[in-house]
Amino acid sequence: MNDELISRTETPLHICRGVMAALVLAAGLVAGFGGAPAHAQGGPTNVLVDKVIEGPLTQTTPVIGRLVSGQAGVVAARSAGPIEKMLVQVGDRVEKDQVIATLVSDAIQAQLDLKRAETTMARQELSRMSSLRKRGSAAFTQQRYDDAVQKLAIARADMLLAEIRKYNAEIRAPYAGVVTQKHTDAGAYVAVGAPVVELINDRALEIEADVPATRVLGLMAGRSVRFTMGDGTAHTAVVRAVVPEENPRSRTRIVRLTPKFSARLGVLAANESVTLQIPVGQSREVVSVHKDAILNRGGKDIVFLAIDGKATPRTVQLGVAVGSRFEVLEGLKPGDIVIVRGNERLRPGQPVTFEEAGAKKPTAQSSEKPGQTPEAQKPETKKPETKKSEDAGGKKPDAASKASKE
Repeated sequence: MNDELISRTETPLHICRGVMAALVLAAGLVAGFGGAPAHAQGGPTNVLVDKVIEGPLTQTTPVIGRLVSGQAGVVAARSAGPIEKMLVQVGDRVEKDQVIATLVSDAIQAQLDLKRAETTMARQELSRMSSLRKRGSAAFTQQRYDDAVQKLAIARADMLLAEIRKYNAEIRAPYAGVVTQKHTDAGAYVAVGAPVVELINDRALEIEADVPATRVLGLMAGRSVRFTMGDGTAHTAVVRAVVPEENPRSRTRIVRLTPKFSARLGVLAANESVTLQIPVGQSREVVSVHKDAILNRGGKDIVFLAIDGKATPRTVQLGVAVGSRFEVLEGLKPGDIVIVRGNERLRPGQPVTFEEAGAKKPTAQSSEKPGQTPEAQKPETKKPETKKSEDAGGKKPDAASKASKE
C-alpha cells in the first residue's frame, strides 16, 4: 500500500522537475537574446567625423607637357682655321666663357704682330707732322697731316680686327651647360660660322605644353599651376607666356611656364615629361564635403551628421567632384560635422561618440557596467536551475514521509 502510494507520488515530481528545468532554460534564452538594441548594451558607436568647409574651387584637367631649355643650340666658330685642340667631350659640363676648342693660331698671331707694327709707324708719322705744324715749318702741309691722321685710324682698326681674330681662335662657351654633340675634332678645318659643338643649359629649363585652345582662357601670365614630375613629386610653375599661334590640326596653343622646384632634384633633362593640372575657367567659392560621408540610400545621397551625440541623417544635393571632396549644392552649411567612418550601419538617432578625422584615436569604451566585473554581468542561468532542482529534490522525502504516515 505504501509502495504504491510512493510510486504515484514520485511520477508527478519527475514531471515537475523537467518542467522547471525547461522554464529556467527559456528564461536564460530570453535574457541572453532579448530585444534590447546592440548599441544600448555596448554603449555609443565610435565614429570618425569631418567638417563641411567652404573654399575656392578650381577645376583642373591634366595636360602632358615637357621640359625645354631656354638656352640650347650650336656653338659655331667665329674665326676660320684648322682645329688645334678639342677640350671637351659629349656629356661634359662647361661654364660660361670656358674654352671648348682652339684653332691653330700661328698665322693669326703673325697677322696681329704686323698690324701692331703698322699702327706704330702710323703713330710716328702723325707725331712728326704734328711737330712740323708747331714749328711752322715749310715742309708742313695740311693735306699730309690729314693723311697721317687717317692712316693711324686705319692701322688701329686693322690691329683691333687682328686682336679679335686672335681672341676668337679660342672657341668659348656662350653660357653654362652640357655638351650634347660634337661636330668636329682636332685637325679639321672650320670656316666662320661652322658648327663645333651643341650645348644645352639644363639649369634654365622651362615647361612647354600644347594646351587645347578652349582651356587657355584661364591661363594668364603670372598664374600658378601645379605639375607632377615623372617620379611623382609635385611642384608649382608660373605661366610666362601663351604663344598667340594656334595649331590648325590639333587646335592647341603653346604655353610656356617657369617651374619652381620645391626641392633640389637630380639630373633634369630636356624633353622630360611632366603632367600639368590646367585650370578650367575661373575659381569660385563652394561648400564641400568629404566623399566618405556620402551614402546612397533609396536613390538619394545622404549624410549622417553628429548632432547632440546622435546620428542625424540628411539628404544632400551634390555638384562636381573635387579631389577627395564633393561640392554641396543643398543640404549642408560650413561647419556642419558629418560622419565619414562608421556611417555605413548607422540608424537615425543612434548614439555616437566621435573624433575628428586625422586626430588621435580615443581609448575604446568598455561595455562593462561601473562597479561590476564581466562575470557579474553574465546571466546566472544555472544557479536558479540548481536551486529549483534542490528544492524539487528536497520535497521528495517530505512527500514520501507523508505517504508513509498515511
